[in-house]
Amino acid sequence: MPLQPDPKELAARARADLRVGLAVVLGLDGAAALVAAAETLTADRLAAMRTIAPPHLAITPRRAETLKARAYSDNVARVTLPDDAGVDWVRNIADPADDLMMPLKGPLATLRGGAEGIAHAALRLAKSAHLLPAALVVPVEDGPALAAANGLTWLDLTGADTLWQTGTLTEVSAARVPMEVSRAGRLHIFRPGDGGEEHYAVEIGRPDRAEPVLARLHSACFTGDVLGSLKCDCGPQLHAALAAMGDAGAGVLLYLNQEGRGIGLANKMRAYSLQDQGFDTVEANHRLGFEDDERDFRTGSEILKAMGFHSVRLMTNNPRKVAMMMANGIEVAERVPLKVGESDENRAYLATKAAKSGHLL
Repeated sequence: MPLQPDPKELAARARADLRVGLAVVLGLDGAAALVAAAETLTADRLAAMRTIAPPHLAITPRRAETLKARAYSDNVARVTLPDDAGVDWVRNIADPADDLMMPLKGPLATLRGGAEGIAHAALRLAKSAHLLPAALVVPVEDGPALAAANGLTWLDLTGADTLWQTGTLTEVSAARVPMEVSRAGRLHIFRPGDGGEEHYAVEIGRPDRAEPVLARLHSACFTGDVLGSLKCDCGPQLHAALAAMGDAGAGVLLYLNQEGRGIGLANKMRAYSLQDQGFDTVEANHRLGFEDDERDFRTGSEILKAMGFHSVRLMTNNPRKVAMMMANGIEVAERVPLKVGESDENRAYLATKAAKSGHLL
């Protein structure tokens, strides 16, 4: 029926449920499981889940490596919960904040063999909800019945290969915004079809759609762009790119809400805390269970195409952005270096980006 949610809409509901501490029921290829985010799990819900079947904790191979736990695949490690493990045990496995104070969190037993698709999907949902990538998983016999009996979201992932894509980006509004760099500024708001955060396009002047436009893909950085943090070079890059477009008389800056390389501001602050313990930015992400960079720059190419652009002069030091643009139908006529904002406070951070993430600095 038209009023019923489709799988992508159910996934948006499931993300919201996990964030507030509700469990969801996932199905895949005839199997089903009750899933809860480790970060928002409560003691009473853990006890209730245990009455159904023995749970296991899904974590990423990156987090498993930190914990010296065996991951038997490239997608997920499934840690068996001891009988006396409570919510604090689950959170200590999920969150590396106290790893150095509690180095002996194991030995941890992990499951080998069997279907792991639901556990992997649970991690992807947790990541997309900007939660720690760890989820409690309890196999169930009849997923739809359990969901209906408890008022929980039922999401069948079978054949839903496109579920993890953002969906169509729609421009929902635009208006003139005179700025310091140019009075001829215009802000466009794009909303993804998966219910995720909106993204913005700042258009300077009237760029010729038939020519390569001076462009930048800028990921949101609250600490750098708003607070003027000295831990990164994001704020100076943002302002230098806008200034260059103002000087040129035309350009487009895409402000993508992919904070913290796509892990969200809360997890970014967790990574900052780990950096204060002596880990570099990549090591901190790995200890949290994330990859070096979780962003999806296809969003930028889709916005450019929606605005009528097909070729760019891309302001970036990141070759990955160039490759992603080219792979998604946007020609990169020129890579324009953007080397600003280096300081004593961020010199080690920039060196890590160059050495481990391939940035051309």
